[in-house]
Amino acid sequence: MRRPPDRGGPAAGLLLCAPMRAEATGLRRGLPAAAGTVWHVGVGRQRAERAARSPTVAAADALAVAGIGGGLDPALRPGDIVVATELRADPNTDGGPAALAPPTLLVAALRRRGLTVRTGAVVSTGRLVTGAGRERLAGTGALVADLESAWLLADRGQRPAACVRVVADTGPLLRPGTLGQVRVALRALPLVAGALAEWAAATTVRRVLLASPRSFCAGVERAIAIVERALELHGPPVYVRKQIVHNTHVVAELTARGAVFVDDVDEVPEGAVTVFSAHGVAPAVRAAATTRRLSTIDATCPLVAKVHSEARRGAQHGANILLIGHAGHEETDGTLGEAPDRIRLVESVDDARRVEVDDPRRVSYLVQTTLAVDDVSEIVAVLRARFPDLAAPPSDDICYATTNRQRALHEVAADADVVLVVGSANSSNSRRLVEVAERAGAAAYLVDDAAGVDLRWLAGARTVGVTAGASAPPALVDEVVGALRGLGPQAVHERSDTVEDVRFTLPKEVRL
Repeated sequence: MRRPPDRGGPAAGLLLCAPMRAEATGLRRGLPAAAGTVWHVGVGRQRAERAARSPTVAAADALAVAGIGGGLDPALRPGDIVVATELRADPNTDGGPAALAPPTLLVAALRRRGLTVRTGAVVSTGRLVTGAGRERLAGTGALVADLESAWLLADRGQRPAACVRVVADTGPLLRPGTLGQVRVALRALPLVAGALAEWAAATTVRRVLLASPRSFCAGVERAIAIVERALELHGPPVYVRKQIVHNTHVVAELTARGAVFVDDVDEVPEGAVTVFSAHGVAPAVRAAATTRRLSTIDATCPLVAKVHSEARRGAQHGANILLIGHAGHEETDGTLGEAPDRIRLVESVDDARRVEVDDPRRVSYLVQTTLAVDDVSEIVAVLRARFPDLAAPPSDDICYATTNRQRALHEVAADADVVLVVGSANSSNSRRLVEVAERAGAAAYLVDDAAGVDLRWLAGARTVGVTAGASAPPALVDEVVGALRGLGPQAVHERSDTVEDVRFTLPKEVRL
């Protein structure tokens, strides 16, 4: 890529500053032609300060510094990447450390390229430091030392800025292996440039829309509280059949506290404390738990329990029950188990067109609580056309939390270029939120957490919508919003569709 002369010239877009010529060469190899400009600014504080005052820097929309550096933490290895969260000058005469916006998304882009990445402070010094000088800087908590970054980015203002240094050495300079370590570090720079290009392309984001309600519902809060209380009362281990709710972070946190998640009760030691998940279980599971003399606590969401009750009631009255749901989902399996001879699963409009029943005049339907309202409406319309006497549930089976989150997101997605749904891949209600956003015209993606956000999704986007499934912790949404701030200044607006005040009581076994 053609670079501007070292005296500086206009460079709108990404300006990627490289102190050494070899660094600039490596970065140019990885930076797409249209992504920005690599500028060889020269080594040392004076050149860095001169470059920072140049028209080139003044014209840039996004600023980044990349190159090699000296590792201060002995755990670092040549080729490891340090992304700065803070820039320091040594000696510290320039107003104290300068924090950079959270680099979460840039870090994720680097890791997707197979690089080992850490985040922390980068300290810029007036000259190369060795021996005792490095030990002193390491004692301050800094990870890498260089000669330019703090001064190159000193006048960045509100513009998006990033600093990435590749560790070239972690010990005495000019030893026999140093040159080989430098080569290892330089080989990583094309990959660094590619990640920075993705980061710069996403710095167009200027507005974040938060859908409300989002995250935990009352049933999820109750289920998690049941496991927590069981651990307090009985101590670990407490066994949980299946995931208590469908979220990897919730499961990991409870596992760390002593919960043991199993696929079925036959994996639980006889007599052990066992919790049934929020998605409910079939009567056969309860019978197996009784046979093993397990001390069971039922965390089934009351709204799921309502569907089970409707299934039993319909079967007792001889109805042909059509359950609208997804095969293999734990909630569906539990409901089917209430009356396996009387219930047939309907997953799609095509299934609705094909399903056969013994008596077309005695047909009712039930619904998995986490489905998309629009999808269910289409299926019910087909069933009603085929079975005019089709009986609906006494009240809507799709739970209030699912409905509220879908409705709130629909309004946000209509104004967003991209929607991020926080939730795990096995969460039905989270996956339905992705579909709702896509139907509203936005590109939508399901992410477990901020690290799952791919910068390429955000390229050129101005407005990003954010929501979370009913099983996703609110803190994960905060992390995603914080990560988006690493793309530059943004306005964050919350759009509230309704206020949820539903609360469910805990079962007697865990009431304190």
